[in-house]
Amino acid sequence: MSKHMKRLTAPTSWPVSRKKHVWVTKQTPGAHAIDRSMPLLVLLRDLAGYCDTAREARRIIGERKVLVDGKVATHFKAPVGVMDVVSFPDSKEHFRLLLDRLGHFRLMRITPEEAKWKLVRIENKTTIKDGRTQLNLHDGRNIVLDKNVRRTGDTLKISIPDQKILGVHEFKVGSTAYLTGGTHIGQFGTVEELIVTRSSSPNIVKFKDGFSTVKDYVFIVGGESSEIALPEVNAL
Repeated sequence: MSKHMKRLTAPTSWPVSRKKHVWVTKQTPGAHAIDRSMPLLVLLRDLAGYCDTAREARRIIGERKVLVDGKVATHFKAPVGVMDVVSFPDSKEHFRLLLDRLGHFRLMRITPEEAKWKLVRIENKTTIKDGRTQLNLHDGRNIVLDKNVRRTGDTLKISIPDQKILGVHEFKVGSTAYLTGGTHIGQFGTVEELIVTRSSSPNIVKFKDGFSTVKDYVFIVGGESSEIALPEVNAL
């Protein structure tokens, strides 16, 4: 895998000019897919506007002035993805990274209380030693439970950085979902039905709002209402 990336081939979700320069920083392999994340340097310089150059961004990160999910970020190529919480202790500002309706990354300003938790989707499960269940989450985390009481597609509300489960949003009829891909990316929808496909094709989720999409794009964010705000409202 190449360690370099030209701006022309960068994901469209990144807020970088395509023809002003040739190269752009590429994130290291990590918890998020490349089209669902961006390097911390690009986030600081191009999205948050905290600096003008890559050198300044590396200095800010090297001085340990940026927190991602409650932990100090020390590598400028570290991937930051959907639902990650980015905090700047010096300015006392906190943001949640989301995709807007054009599929572009946006930083949602949040309160200090909101910065203490994040939402994580259960991608799959693994049975480990002593019959316990390991939940594999969308951001690369793993949480071990004594009993298999959660389903794939459910969303956990966890505290950061200690990963204590604060609540659960189940994937069920009537739940509010945030869409992370497809034609309706960046929108909310109310789940109406899950259509299980008995083939290699993906399962389909129908919404009461009159559209449908594949299950992989559905991120449950609440019951009758969402716990997060859309990027169009008070976004940076």
